[in-house]
Amino acid sequence: MLLSELLAHCRREAVHISDAAPTEAEILVSHVAGIPMGRLFLSGAFDATTAARRLGPLIERRLAGEPLQYVLGAWDFFGREFLLTRDTLIPRPETEGLVQHAVAAIREKGNARTFVLDVGTGSGAIAVTMAAELPDVRVAATDILTGALKVARENARRHGVASRVDFVCCDVYSALKCEGRFDVVVSNPPYVSDGEWNSLPPAVRDFEPPEALRAGADGLFVLRRIVANGEALLVPGGELWCEIGAFQGPAVASLPSGALRFKGVFRDLAGRERYASWVRS
Repeated sequence: MLLSELLAHCRREAVHISDAAPTEAEILVSHVAGIPMGRLFLSGAFDATTAARRLGPLIERRLAGEPLQYVLGAWDFFGREFLLTRDTLIPRPETEGLVQHAVAAIREKGNARTFVLDVGTGSGAIAVTMAAELPDVRVAATDILTGALKVARENARRHGVASRVDFVCCDVYSALKCEGRFDVVVSNPPYVSDGEWNSLPPAVRDFEPPEALRAGADGLFVLRRIVANGEALLVPGGELWCEIGAFQGPAVASLPSGALRFKGVFRDLAGRERYASWVRS
């Protein structure tokens, strides 16, 4: 089978994938053939027999509803490729915005050395990106899932920051007791409420780790505890940055925060309230 024939076959199959990306066929064929997407059309005469054998199982997984990111086993975040498994959330553009805010906060302070805590690291996308973007930063990254931490460690190694990111397996309560006096605490905590759970797309509800998504009746179960422990975690002037649900801004603003001063809620590129920040006085 020629590569051009394989691509045509994949396009026909992609029609039956309910949430197919516009370039789904090209993405999958590029992945199994090991040829960059930009060169597929120049490589149509290549023998794709081996690639065709690899493609079949991947299409079956997509037809069963599994997200493309898990099928590929990796996805882009902040211009870097991160390995994924079903122990990790799929990194999304909204979370890139969270990292941008946290990185900007650190650069604004101009500290030569900064200690960051990432609560619920998953694939390590936040922790690894911050270490890669800020060469003087050291990061402690926690997660309850050992499978997720295995992936995160490999991502740190792949991106050359393994010596500056410390991964710890613990639940959120243990993470919040570390009292490391961090300069910045950042988290994309679970924020899906019980009432929202059944309305999530099946690709999210059936495949992504629920521990990283669900957060009780109001969706603030974990965030409430992070904010309540902020004083013990942060140095004076230290900042807490968290991703939140698009309609949680008013509730988040009223959370008891002790010595933390609420800075505000900030919008993502789609104009939705998505990030909340506090600073320790």
